Amino acid sequence: MTQADFSFAVLRHGATSWNVEGRIQGHSDIGLLPETCDQLRKLQIPGEWVERPWYTSPLKRTHETLSALGVPPVGVLPAFVEMNWGQWEGRKLRDLRAELGDAMTHNEDRGWDFRPEGGESPRDVLARIVAFLARWQGGDFGVTTHKGVIRALYADARGWNMMGKSPDKLQWDALHVFHWSHGSGLSVSQLNIPLMAREGTPQ
Repeated sequence: MTQADFSFAVLRHGATSWNVEGRIQGHSDIGLLPETCDQLRKLQIPGEWVERPWYTSPLKRTHETLSALGVPPVGVLPAFVEMNWGQWEGRKLRDLRAELGDAMTHNEDRGWDFRPEGGESPRDVLARIVAFLARWQGGDFGVTTHKGVIRALYADARGWNMMGKSPDKLQWDALHVFHWSHGSGLSVSQLNIPLMAREGTPQ
């Protein structure tokens, strides 16, 4: 039986206290700020994507984002969990750069093979997502996920080496739609689709 190709939408979770403080979250399970939930309750998933089944990563900030948008998640997709930042979780990048100096610069210049101490590389993240996509038989879907996941998907789909400036400026509060072909892998369908104002909600 030939597996069908499909599209999927990804949306980054809303802001947490660690986002505001500039701390690396990774697998740390930090919930959304109350004001973030209030803002999301005024918005909704746009267009045809609101009718698709939506999933979350295992971390509560993705579940809280989807719930605030008024969409009940149908399940959890572990492949879409944030990149593991190991011993650097809870730290700030600027502090790590100051502390580690040239070693940090060299690490960041490795692109796909950048690796936090005790954590994953973007290449590792992509590998687990691609393994999931190759097995998926559920058709089009959406998932609330994380910046590290979306960057890896985007870089592979656009052929970007994750070094220097990315070819497109991604809006982190918007939907990004990718297509999966069992013959040719990932491609970009549409980037930066804004969330819509929820009907009947004062703005």
